[in-house]
Amino acid sequence: MRGLKALIFDVDGTLAETEEVHRAAFNEAFKAFDLPWVWDQGLYRELLLVSGGRERLQHYIETYDPPRGREMLGRIGDLHKFKTQRFARLIDDRRARFRPGVERLLDEARARGLKLALAATTSVPNAEALLLANMDTRGLDMFSAIVGGDEITNRKPAPDIYLLALERLGLPARNCVVFEDSVNGLKSALAAGLRVVVTPSVYTARQDFTGAFSVLSHLGDPFDPYEHLAGAGEQDRMVSVNALRRWIDDDDDMRSLLTIGGRSLF
Repeated sequence: MRGLKALIFDVDGTLAETEEVHRAAFNEAFKAFDLPWVWDQGLYRELLLVSGGRERLQHYIETYDPPRGREMLGRIGDLHKFKTQRFARLIDDRRARFRPGVERLLDEARARGLKLALAATTSVPNAEALLLANMDTRGLDMFSAIVGGDEITNRKPAPDIYLLALERLGLPARNCVVFEDSVNGLKSALAAGLRVVVTPSVYTARQDFTGAFSVLSHLGDPFDPYEHLAGAGEQDRMVSVNALRRWIDDDDDMRSLLTIGGRSLF
């Protein structure tokens, strides 16, 4: 089976700039639990290198030793649950809109018969809350698979979440393209054998995206073209199904040219 069959999306930072909403929800949770903790943008940028909200909290306590930290190690689940509920309310208040080109590409992909999947470090309820806030119930109906970070043992940059998404889609990696915003997400998808289009977010713009199939400022819209940063897509201004198929064909042709005696130089 050849050709593009599915698009797989990360959620936070990729579909929408949600990380500031997550940060606000964490800080509100700390206040509700009477904790003198505040995560500013600089600290949160560092903490985002740890995938998963619970894991991020544990890393913060063990690394920074904040007041009452040891006491809260046993209550990380309660703290994270409150944060998740607060995040959903903030998203419902439309605090995070889709980035340019996201809804357009989702609609186009479905109209062209491609499958869609989400592979998110965040929980499934968080992902669903974002879809509902931006697209109502049709957003949930568009996806053939939604995989959350709470469904896997090893989070990004391990490939587990993308391997599970491929399993649920019933497709091999060669038929799919992933959209990510972070180096951890990029490494995860590459380890699963997937091509990756990276659209850096506010918190990940300084990261190293070596190995990405394409790096773009965002997915682009007719009156809001993307800025090409690296890789495929230099001659285009929007990510579309036709553009992706053309980029893949060009990449396959180049790989064929750089294969000598049946041995790939990649």
